[in-house]
Amino acid sequence: MNIASPAMEIAIARLDRDGALLEADTRLAALNQRAGGAVGQPLAVPQLATIVRLAGRLGIGISRIVVAADGDDDLELMVRAEPDGDGVRLEVGGWHVQRGWRAPTLDADRDRDFLRADADWLWETDAALRLVHLSSQAAFRHGFDPASLLGQPLTRLFALVDNGEGAFPILAAVAAQSRFEGQEARLRLTGEPVMLAATPRIDPGGRFAGFAGAARIVAPDVVDPPADDADPDHATLPPQFGARLDKALRGPLARIIANADSIAAQFEGPLSSDYVDYASDIANAGRHLLTLIEDLVDLQAIERPDFTVSLEAIDLADLARRAAGLLSVRAAEAQVRIDRPDADEQLAATGDFHRVLQILVNLIGNAVRYSPTGGMVWLRIERDGDRACVIVADQGKGIAPEDHERIFSKFERLDPTEPGGSGLGLYIARALARSMGGDILVDSAPGQGARFVLTLPAR
Repeated sequence: MNIASPAMEIAIARLDRDGALLEADTRLAALNQRAGGAVGQPLAVPQLATIVRLAGRLGIGISRIVVAADGDDDLELMVRAEPDGDGVRLEVGGWHVQRGWRAPTLDADRDRDFLRADADWLWETDAALRLVHLSSQAAFRHGFDPASLLGQPLTRLFALVDNGEGAFPILAAVAAQSRFEGQEARLRLTGEPVMLAATPRIDPGGRFAGFAGAARIVAPDVVDPPADDADPDHATLPPQFGARLDKALRGPLARIIANADSIAAQFEGPLSSDYVDYASDIANAGRHLLTLIEDLVDLQAIERPDFTVSLEAIDLADLARRAAGLLSVRAAEAQVRIDRPDADEQLAATGDFHRVLQILVNLIGNAVRYSPTGGMVWLRIERDGDRACVIVADQGKGIAPEDHERIFSKFERLDPTEPGGSGLGLYIARALARSMGGDILVDSAPGQGARFVLTLPAR
């Protein structure tokens, strides 16, 4: 049996440097005990133990959503582990119980797989159509707390719309205890149009237990303008192409990456090293494709005549430290050190916080990629008159002077045989910098590393 408590309760535990459990809140201690563990011994829940070991080894906080077995049920848990003194602090929330019911036919399983493939996020109800689960994507996309809606009627989340003939597909499905699709609705919290579909949940006794459903955000129709005046030498993408591409591919790719990472991390138990390597390759390929999609979306955005950025007061030293932190795992894997500005350093500038962070992640990521094993990437800040500057310097093979402008060209890569991105990163980064009244400069020579300088108006 699972301990009854609120769905989003946070349970906390402390572990020593060897991963042995020192103390834990009641709910987490009980889960560990049911898995065969005890205080003073290593965590017995493999998924939690893996995250604890990873946080301790890397020396950074790690957050993951995992599914762990608990008797006949599965638990969906939101887990965070971070170094704490000589040990690790573990926080576990979510505690969503995925009951051990199974649909009576293979066709129902296949239907749910199809629903998941086209979903922006997932939901489940009980037989009275009260919400018993909302996937975490719902919170990320729309900013509301799924826990506050659990136990509420489905219609508290969705305002249902008839099919134009006064009928509601979901009501017919309730009566027939069958699958439905094409139910139009609107999110009450945001007004966004959504399309609902679901398959019935059947309990072990063969009784209707509710719906396992999917919600898909309905994008407004966009009519592309005529191309009569198009410049034949400058091909352009139709409006909303980037948004459509992002919507169509981001969700499936994110699921591929998450599942491949879970396999590679061996959350469900040990695997052959070959399969672990295959899973890592799949996850890395997925991340590469996701980066390409993000670049294409940004490319279309910055080339629109109405593209603007929000200018605000920012601290370039803080942003440099944040960008370095985001790349710390990648740098550690490449055995490259990042020397970031000290915690007390500040440099006031004017720019768009998120866009400047995006630029710095690109510049530092390139520096890490092209640095030799055991190399160093330096981040320095300085003020030059009315310019605030962040300098990113590496120990890579350098760039010939005749290529200094070429690297900022669209889809340009100096050596296509090297692993890397789409050839859009520096083009987008410089365009963003210039849209904020700044620029990106490069100083490099073969064999002498590279030195990129982001400049912005100083405050």
